Amino acid sequence: MSSSDQPTRRTVLAAAVAAAVAGGAVPAHAAPAPGMTPDAAAPAETADAADAEAMAKTPVAGSATARPVDHRSWLTYADWSSGSAQGTRAVAGERPGLVLGSPAGTLAYADPHARTTADWEYATWTSPVHRLAVPATEAIASWNAGTPAGTWLQVELRATYTDGTDTPWYVMGRWASGDQDIRRTSVDGQTDGRSTVWTDTLAVDDASTGLRLASYRTRLTLYRRPGTTLTPTVWRLGVMGSDIPDRFTAPASVPGPARELAVPRYSQEIHQGQYPEYDNGGEAWCSPTSSQMIIEYWGGRLTPAQLKWVDPAYADPQVCHAARYTYDHQYAGCGNWPFNAAYAATFDGLQGVVTRLTSLTDLETLIAAGIPAMTSQSFLKEELTGAGYGTAGHLMTVIGFTAEGDVIANDPNSADDASVRRVYARRQFENVWLRTKRYNAAGKTVSGSGGVCYLYFPVRPSARQCAALEAVGIAV
Repeated sequence: MSSSDQPTRRTVLAAAVAAAVAGGAVPAHAAPAPGMTPDAAAPAETADAADAEAMAKTPVAGSATARPVDHRSWLTYADWSSGSAQGTRAVAGERPGLVLGSPAGTLAYADPHARTTADWEYATWTSPVHRLAVPATEAIASWNAGTPAGTWLQVELRATYTDGTDTPWYVMGRWASGDQDIRRTSVDGQTDGRSTVWTDTLAVDDASTGLRLASYRTRLTLYRRPGTTLTPTVWRLGVMGSDIPDRFTAPASVPGPARELAVPRYSQEIHQGQYPEYDNGGEAWCSPTSSQMIIEYWGGRLTPAQLKWVDPAYADPQVCHAARYTYDHQYAGCGNWPFNAAYAATFDGLQGVVTRLTSLTDLETLIAAGIPAMTSQSFLKEELTGAGYGTAGHLMTVIGFTAEGDVIANDPNSADDASVRRVYARRQFENVWLRTKRYNAAGKTVSGSGGVCYLYFPVRPSARQCAALEAVGIAV
């Protein structure tokens, strides 16, 4: 979370959307690749009459109108066998994936954060063109992968505008699950004068011109130490494109069924001042704290050996661990959305995506199937009764709905673990989460998240969970 008067990447993005960025293309230097230059089981479900009735009463998400969100995932053997491979190969099995087979070449990567240079073998996979169902103003990639020591990966995106021209290949993340080989990082300074990458989000600079992203390709580059047989394995790659209209007020939804999920409760505030190298705990750790809550809901656990590095005087050491392993060294924070989803997927039996939802009805559909969600919102103190604070960007975990339709949230911005559970008024919560524009404390127009959401769920979801995820646009 950020305090209400601090600028964040979202307020920067709002300014960018208001006016086109001047200047020519300034693409970041991407690692050279061909075409460029050199199980934790899910909580047991009870299929009782109450659950059946809840599902029956839950409106089908997005059934009334076309969704302004297109989420495309590559996750099957057929998906990984499509597109163009240079040194990568698809692998079958219970969880199909993409691995590095025969390297396409070797390159030297100068890590700007570790201040080291090392040689890496690489291979690439480029997806087929995906035409967006809704021409988009924004696109966000997310991925699930395993990167053993001595390996890492890069995700890129190249879009075609509605006028037929292309963006550059934009780097959407350089990532490893650990931090012994590279420092995971977003890449600043990427723009062609019409679109820009803001940490984890590719956005059209001036949506008022009518320019949109019509289609895209995504590219994976897999890296390993030369002369080894090591490989990353990518199990899921997704891209969410959306065109959420500019709005200060989001449409209201009709309350659905009541249900509350038993999600662990963790406070970010008890970590204030811990690990300055990972952004100092406290309000900066809302995203990893929320991620850890849902990971543990699904049964994900860290071993004593994994937590050995944490100061034994600190409570909830698993939250410290989540902060370290979601930290983006360029953004200098733990709030990179895809890095959080990728962290969740390092736990056996879990996968994660970043998407946008369109209403609280979407969240009710998921909750009814036993799937909690993390939502991103920003608001003044008086706009969300009971919060007790204002924020320019904050993640919290939605765990249920009351009989009146109000939102039950595990809000990590709490004094201690015991006070994390909150109930927020439905209409207030829905608006601060779904709007794209708001006024900050100074009266300036700044951005809202427009319904951004992280979803973590089992690799093998139940039939009810599959139906709920598909209803909100997530392929399983």
